[in-house]
Amino acid sequence: MSTDILRFATAGSVDDGKSTLIGRLLFDSKSIFEDQLDAVERTSRGRGEEQTNLALLTDGLRAEREQGITIDVAYRYFATPRRTFIIADTPGHIQYTRNMVTGASTSDLAIILVDARKGLQEQSRRHAFLTTLLQVPHLVLAVNKMDLVDYSQERFEEIKQEFSAFATKLDVSDLTFIPMSALHGDNVVDRSINMPWYDGPSLLHHLEHVHIASDRNLIDARFPVQYVIRPHRAADPELHDYRGYAGQVAGGVFKRGDEIMHLPSGLTTRVAKILTPDGELDEAFPPMSVTMLLEDEIDISRGDMLCRHNNQPEVSQDIDAMVCWMSEARKLTPRSRLLIKHTTRTAKVLVRDLLYRLDVNTLHRDEDATDLSLNEIGRVSLRSTQPLFADEYKENRLTGGFILIDEGTNATVGAGMIVHAD
Repeated sequence: MSTDILRFATAGSVDDGKSTLIGRLLFDSKSIFEDQLDAVERTSRGRGEEQTNLALLTDGLRAEREQGITIDVAYRYFATPRRTFIIADTPGHIQYTRNMVTGASTSDLAIILVDARKGLQEQSRRHAFLTTLLQVPHLVLAVNKMDLVDYSQERFEEIKQEFSAFATKLDVSDLTFIPMSALHGDNVVDRSINMPWYDGPSLLHHLEHVHIASDRNLIDARFPVQYVIRPHRAADPELHDYRGYAGQVAGGVFKRGDEIMHLPSGLTTRVAKILTPDGELDEAFPPMSVTMLLEDEIDISRGDMLCRHNNQPEVSQDIDAMVCWMSEARKLTPRSRLLIKHTTRTAKVLVRDLLYRLDVNTLHRDEDATDLSLNEIGRVSLRSTQPLFADEYKENRLTGGFILIDEGTNATVGAGMIVHAD
């Protein structure tokens, strides 16, 4: 059995049942402890509720919510014999667009919840747009609360049709519709007997079987160097000349003996060894973290890139990108000076121009916009003080994504997706 990891994000408007859905997944997959369940049952009884309120499993932040504290992304973990899952539970409200971007940026799949009674809301469309902007490869539209519309096939088909029409404007590569009731467990872990007309999988079955290996870029070899390992004054004579380059493989496959090229120098050499804490490997691929030893001595530092001579990223100081602005304290304006962290390289950047601000709800481009405020998204052209080794975000999310940092406060103020590098 493969036990690979699936990262997925959940999004939905307030009260669409996200907490109940996650609670149901944890409960029915037996991923919670008995004392947690006892506490939830006691609280439910204390509130006079007839059945156990599974939403309480994930609503530990409720007290903070009531005090008006900004909610960040909550990560939860559970596993079945087939897969390990990491859930990014992202807040639904428009003021938390930045949290949604944070949670979805590393996800393999996104679940957008829709209340069967209300149908598609503005927020459902916004969440769908954000997941496609972030190139999340798999999208599930979970039509929840089907018990409240008498498990109506007609209602489900109506919502499915409406969303399919909207999805034609987006770049959706894999879209699945599942009717469910998280409260009663219909089609969450087990198939529902209340909807015999639905012949697709339950949500958990889909999560366990969705094919994610091919989502990773295994063609463009990219290894951003994170750390140079050079044991000083090694007692062991064999380690005197040891120089290892540690990092995470961001794309492609690296094998022992492969010819590789170093950027920015353009020099070529071969892979001598690929090491991990568990020993030596013949090959490495995303998202493995490894240390590479090379046959020749090249001056390599953090922020440099190893790639193939005939398959290089763009080496550029000028990039166009979609940026989600995440700062309340300041706006993004032309001529702003910031830091960019792209793979393992950090450099200063100047915002050369704001090309347009995007209305996430209508997809309208405002080309007269003069700034981006908190949670707004726009297309920006940037100039960095050092060349970046970049791919387009749609080709590689690791070498195509970056964050922007305020030099003064060191706070992350933006997240970007490279559209084009000159």
